[in-house]
Amino acid sequence: MHESDTAAPAAAPPPGLIGYVHWIYGLHALSVLTSLTSSASVAGRFVFGLPSIIAVIMNYARRREARGNFLESHFAWQIRTFWYAFLALLIILLISAPLILILGLGVLTAMAGFGIVGIWVIYRVARGWLALRDRRRMPLRLI
Repeated sequence: MHESDTAAPAAAPPPGLIGYVHWIYGLHALSVLTSLTSSASVAGRFVFGLPSIIAVIMNYARRREARGNFLESHFAWQIRTFWYAFLALLIILLISAPLILILGLGVLTAMAGFGIVGIWVIYRVARGWLALRDRRRMPLRLI
């Protein structure tokens, strides 16, 4: 564990900011849930779904208010989850597209990759939201 994973800043968050972060997790969860009720992938809906796009904009809008308290780690966790998922999907597509033309396996690699990223997204949203409920900070590492 890193030292920053266990050391919680002493400052209390501004009033209403904890509820705001709950709303952001809720929007991300809504993107995940809508993908489960449609033909969209979890990862694709998370990155390109309107609720998650609104959530990441909300993250950037009030990120400064969280400096110096445990919510700062949640803002970073949510932003990194969004952008890492986006980057992972881009890499999967760049790998899968040529495989479709060459081997015909691109569809399978894309489906497997989107599935793995989708599970990772669900894990990150659930872990972050549970930690927020318990007023714990999030680690600075990727997983």
